[in-house]
Amino acid sequence: MIPRCGRCESKECRDGKDCFSQTSNHRQLYQDNHIAELHKAASAIEGRYYGKETRLGEIILFAKELGYQKLGLAFCIGLSEEAKIIDEIFSRHFEVVSVCCKVCGIDKKDFNLPQISSEGQEVMCNPAGQAQLLNEAETQLNVICGLCVGHDAIFSKVSKAPVTTLIAKDRVLAHNPAGAIYSRYIRKHFNETT
Repeated sequence: MIPRCGRCESKECRDGKDCFSQTSNHRQLYQDNHIAELHKAASAIEGRYYGKETRLGEIILFAKELGYQKLGLAFCIGLSEEAKIIDEIFSRHFEVVSVCCKVCGIDKKDFNLPQISSEGQEVMCNPAGQAQLLNEAETQLNVICGLCVGHDAIFSKVSKAPVTTLIAKDRVLAHNPAGAIYSRYIRKHFNETT
C-alpha cells in the first residue's frame, strides 16, 4: 500500500490507527540512539513550547535541550543580512560557524552549469562545500538559511550533523513558501500550468 496521507480526510493515525501495518517496523527506527536522542529533544520542545515559541526560538531551545555548543549556519548570499542577525542571536547561546553559499568562488563554467546571465562570470552555489566546511568544524547542528531548492538537498545529504531549516527560500513570496498554498490566486496558477 502506497502512502497517500495528503489525500486522507480522516487522519485516524492521530487516534492510533496503523493504516500500513508498519508500527513495529517504525518503532525499530527509534532504537537508533542518535535518532532517539533527537526525537526525545524535539518532542520535549514541542510539548513545552507548542504555539508559544517562534521557529528561531525553537531551534535555540532544541540545541540547548541536546546540550549542543556549536551550531553551523549555511546561508544564501541573498540572505546575508538575515544571516548576520541570526548569527548574532545564535552567538548569545552557542559557538556559531557560518558559511555563505558562494564559498570558495567556483565558476559555474567549471561544471558547465547554466548561468542566470550570459554576461561575465557567475560563481556557483557550493552546498556540498558548505556542508564539508561545517563537517570539518565539527558542528553539532546545522541550520539552513535560504539555500536554493536542490542545494538544500545536497547540503543535507553531505552534512554529518543533523540539519534543520530556519528559512526556506522563495524569491517570489518573501521566503514564505506557504503563501502559495494560502493564496487562491496562486493556487489557480498551479492548476492552469500543471
